[in-house]
Amino acid sequence: MAAPVDSRLLKLVAEITESRVEEVPVLLLKLKDFLKLVPPGSKELKELKEGLYHYDLIQYCVLVLKQDFSRVRGSWGTAADLADILSNCCVGLDPKEDPDEFYNKLLPSAVLHMLILGRRIQARFVRSIKDEERGQLFCSFRMVTDSLCWLFTGHLQLANTVLQQEHFLQLLMTDDVETGTVVMSVLQSILRADRVILNQVPDNVLHPILDELVYKLSASTNPVIGSAATRSLLQMIESRPDIGRIMGIRYKGLRSLLSKQWTGKGFGRELAHLLDRLQSGSYQREEMQRLHNAACTIQAMWRGFQIRKRVRRLPKAVATLQRSFRAKREKEMIQFKKHKEVEDLRQQLQLHRLRAMRAFREKQLTLLELVHAGQMDKHLHEIQENAALEIQRCWKGYKERKAFHQQKLILKKYKAAVTIQRAVSLLPIACGF
Repeated sequence: MAAPVDSRLLKLVAEITESRVEEVPVLLLKLKDFLKLVPPGSKELKELKEGLYHYDLIQYCVLVLKQDFSRVRGSWGTAADLADILSNCCVGLDPKEDPDEFYNKLLPSAVLHMLILGRRIQARFVRSIKDEERGQLFCSFRMVTDSLCWLFTGHLQLANTVLQQEHFLQLLMTDDVETGTVVMSVLQSILRADRVILNQVPDNVLHPILDELVYKLSASTNPVIGSAATRSLLQMIESRPDIGRIMGIRYKGLRSLLSKQWTGKGFGRELAHLLDRLQSGSYQREEMQRLHNAACTIQAMWRGFQIRKRVRRLPKAVATLQRSFRAKREKEMIQFKKHKEVEDLRQQLQLHRLRAMRAFREKQLTLLELVHAGQMDKHLHEIQENAALEIQRCWKGYKERKAFHQQKLILKKYKAAVTIQRAVSLLPIACGF
């Protein structure tokens, strides 16, 4: 059975290659017949999907969704059929060839183009006046959203991609009742498919969705919108319980508004659950505020105690500081005086030395005046001899004093040894031996 399928795929690829751009979407609709001929869940279906991926027909479907289908045969119904074909081909497909390309590029691209297609159909539906045209556009829009739901149900990682796409928020931000309800049902499908997905969604994505749902509850009077928005908020709170607290903080007075505006509109049980969750969030907020006030009071009392304790210690600290400062200053004054005395003594010694040298030189000059010129050499020789004798005398005196001190130490040791020997020799006599 695989051979005929392959031949038809090759034939379809050849037709697409040779056709104009406007004819490609219609040719791709033949894939629906290929999928219907194969039993669901069979091995042949898996091989068929792998063949579609191998021949780039799935990639063609993704690229074709970018076209303006107002000029294509079948118009936006053809686009919706292609979205359905694309989701059916991708769900259950685990390609062996380029899996990273499939999971990281093709699937996110398919989600993006489905959302863009949904926005285009939604815009035309809102502007449309004829009932027949509106009915066709709504069916196409519903088919696109169902295809999107089927796609992220088969690949759960795409649910986060859908929520973080700006086009999804744009789809949600509509005043139209019918398409707005469908988009909120898509949000509910996401939350049912992955109950913990909101824990992975950042606040800058989550808060605009909450804002739009709360806006619908506050601005609309249509029970259909109110019921869908209420169910969506309930599922979001069940998926992430702290959303109730966030709503209590961001939307003050919401509980009283909902109770007043939507009571008795046909979805009382869901509304009661939502009001209970908001009441719980409000109680938690009040409890947090009470704890915050208590913490502020404790901090204020502790800081006051610390300041009073510091003020009581301040006089003692000032006295200690003054005492240490005075002691340090007195010590510095003593050191300054000692330094000044040493400096004065050094200057006096230097002055005395200069005066002595000057007196000596004057004496030498006086003696030189008295000595005859012929006796000058003899006189200088005598002076040198006397100086040499004085130096020798000082040196010999230094050596003798040094030797005397050494001999004195040796003599002292000798006397100590004699004393010890005498005591040892007299010890037996003293003991009576």
